[in-house]
Amino acid sequence: MIVAPGISDAFGARLVEQSRFEVAYLGGNSVSASLLGKPDLGLIDLTLLTQHAHRVSSCIDLPLICDADTGFGNVVNVRHTVEEFEAAGVAAIHIEDQVSPKRSGHMPGSRQVIDFSEAVYKIEAAVAARHDPDFVIIARTDAAPGLGLDEAIRRAKAFREAGADVCFVELKTTSKILDDLRRVTESVDAPCLVNVDGGGKLGQLRKSQIEAAGLRLAIYPGLGRYSAGFAIREALEALQRDGDVNGLASRMLTMQQYNDVLGAPEFADWERKYLR
Repeated sequence: MIVAPGISDAFGARLVEQSRFEVAYLGGNSVSASLLGKPDLGLIDLTLLTQHAHRVSSCIDLPLICDADTGFGNVVNVRHTVEEFEAAGVAAIHIEDQVSPKRSGHMPGSRQVIDFSEAVYKIEAAVAARHDPDFVIIARTDAAPGLGLDEAIRRAKAFREAGADVCFVELKTTSKILDDLRRVTESVDAPCLVNVDGGGKLGQLRKSQIEAAGLRLAIYPGLGRYSAGFAIREALEALQRDGDVNGLASRMLTMQQYNDVLGAPEFADWERKYLR
């Protein structure tokens, strides 16, 4: 099973690569927080997201999976969305069946999904729009919380028949989450993705348990943003309380470590070779 840690920016992507993960994940929630300082309520548009994704993907050799929300409109918009993400150098996107503007599962209020047939047509359009056969289309359904797991599985099966490479059933975290995951993977003839974000039973599962349930890809969208937010707040509180940062040395990168993450030695070698 492939694990894709979530990041918000190019700096986080470099850290993921240097930690020897195979894939990085750029979620809409993280981008909304990073670029706008606002919650994930469909405020990020296609241009803002693909431009940011391009900067992130261009600084790493890892494949980058990106959240493409609802495809930013109807089947015509979905075609444009796929073309723009391909041009940005992204390796994969997931498109969901929520009503626009979408709503994060971590925000108050219920998530509403579009009609079954419209959802399937959008995946068909996404598959038909790609030019690079290696560009991965991940079809996501948010039907389970409101319409039940049976409906979500029905949609995932239809998405696979429509040409989706990977199926993503967004699940509620419950005491029987492992049983639900197994139902999805046993019912859907496709590689399946799970979103391991936040707490609850799902967040407590180990990689080995998730893999044993038949999942082939696990994204951890909140890992980077929650860890960074906690660390930054801790550092700010220490500075406010103590008037210095002396007590933080063991929990901060050194300047050398920071420059190493950014590849500064490589640029220094380049200058020595070509700067006359």
